[in-house]
Amino acid sequence: MKPLYAFLILLISLTSCKSQNNQNSNKMSVHNIAINSIEGKKINFADFKGKKILFVNVASKCGFTPQYEGLEKLQQEYKNKLVVIGVPCNQFGGQEPGTATQIQEFCSVNYGVTFPITEKIDVKGDKQHPLYQFLTNKDKNGFKNSTVKWNFQKYLVDENGNLIDYWYSLTKPQSEKITQKI
Repeated sequence: MKPLYAFLILLISLTSCKSQNNQNSNKMSVHNIAINSIEGKKINFADFKGKKILFVNVASKCGFTPQYEGLEKLQQEYKNKLVVIGVPCNQFGGQEPGTATQIQEFCSVNYGVTFPITEKIDVKGDKQHPLYQFLTNKDKNGFKNSTVKWNFQKYLVDENGNLIDYWYSLTKPQSEKITQKI
């Protein structure tokens, strides 16, 4: 009877370990997601391991567009431990109608943007990019569900690619709400 009991304990332990490993393997990291830069080159988020990443869906013709200036200041001030990534999106009031070249030129000329800008994507809806599927879905990010409400919503990811928090458009890039988590 004792060998059978020991066998059952071992079997239960192995099943429990396997279940825990499966739960951990289902959790995603932003480092596993692919996206192209505005120039069409692949951005590998794994290259940013060890730094936090602030993702911001951006638009050139929005009332919040001046936040580009604050985002650039944030990038410069925290460049040793943070990467700001602008993600153009035209889903809110058609406020990012430009081509890749126009977006690049606008960011550079008007705000001196040096941080990476991605290709234009959808951040919500049926064609939502996998990056925003991760950022807005608790099942994928392991933290919280959210909805992108408007341009310049901000998502902060930690050094290991895990979602830390997010802020709506009204929160300025250099707000203490954000900087205290960097």
